[in-house]
Amino acid sequence: MSQLQDNFGRKFHYLRMSVTDVCNFKCSYCLPDGYRPDGKPGFLSLDEISHLVGAFAEAGTRKVRITGGEPTLRKDFSDIIRVIADTKTINTIACTTNGYRLEKHAREWFDAGLRRINVSVDSLDPRMFYQITGENRFDEVMRGVNAALEAGFERVKINAVLLKNLNDQDLPRFLHWIKHTPLDLRFIELMETGLGRDYFQAHHLPGSSIRDRLLAEGWSLDPRGAEDGPAQNFSHPDYQGRIGLIMPYEKHFCDSCNRLRVSARGKLHLCLFTEGGLELRDLLQSAEQRPELIARLERQLLLKRETHLLHQGFTGVTQHLASIGG
Repeated sequence: MSQLQDNFGRKFHYLRMSVTDVCNFKCSYCLPDGYRPDGKPGFLSLDEISHLVGAFAEAGTRKVRITGGEPTLRKDFSDIIRVIADTKTINTIACTTNGYRLEKHAREWFDAGLRRINVSVDSLDPRMFYQITGENRFDEVMRGVNAALEAGFERVKINAVLLKNLNDQDLPRFLHWIKHTPLDLRFIELMETGLGRDYFQAHHLPGSSIRDRLLAEGWSLDPRGAEDGPAQNFSHPDYQGRIGLIMPYEKHFCDSCNRLRVSARGKLHLCLFTEGGLELRDLLQSAEQRPELIARLERQLLLKRETHLLHQGFTGVTQHLASIGG
């Protein structure tokens, strides 16, 4: 049983760990002006990552997702996977990527211990893909998705942010894609961040509208598993793939929260939309600091709010999703 629990009975067994803020894409809803360095990188070292994951594992963490920025930009990305895979009691290692290196490295990462991968594909129209991401890499990313399927990953998911008046017409294409392909589609409702209020107002598409359409077309809501997070998952007897909806503006969205976030510079974030982060890096210098680090985590969790305040327009200090790993 996890030692990491808040005042509302929620247990946290899932760590989303950013390893870099850097991204080579310029997605309009995240980094519209591209990555802008803020002084020296100073991202967690491999040893610091090892101490961090070891402490979380001892405190009950069973799943680690490597995020960014674009995590595969790190030259030691395969080594990061191996460090996590060598950590006892971690039984699931996942990664979220824009997919641009996936074609060449899918097998290498699988062999290192990566088992689940989410690839961001916001449109199946190459022109719209370019408009949203700022990169003309659609074919390259799609070859990467195929390489991941061939490498034998337990689960390959496609992340897409459907945007009103941009790529919202892509839904039929996505559905056609997964009819005979065993992919999990994950539609993520656009969230307002500190940099994107005007963009949010222009392009926010409620996830409930997608859900209503799926139900009308014969999709069924799957029973929620004991360790499931806030996604609502749907299946259809005529489709090999499945669909998940992330709807942060839905009532009770936060009830099933099971994840904690650590930024690439070693700060703990209790929520994607948080006022600030708690420094952990001073306790990531040796294995002997592990008890103190776990105690700090447990104390901080007692401050976690019951829910985010997105409905009130409060986005915390998060200027863009790349800053703490989305």
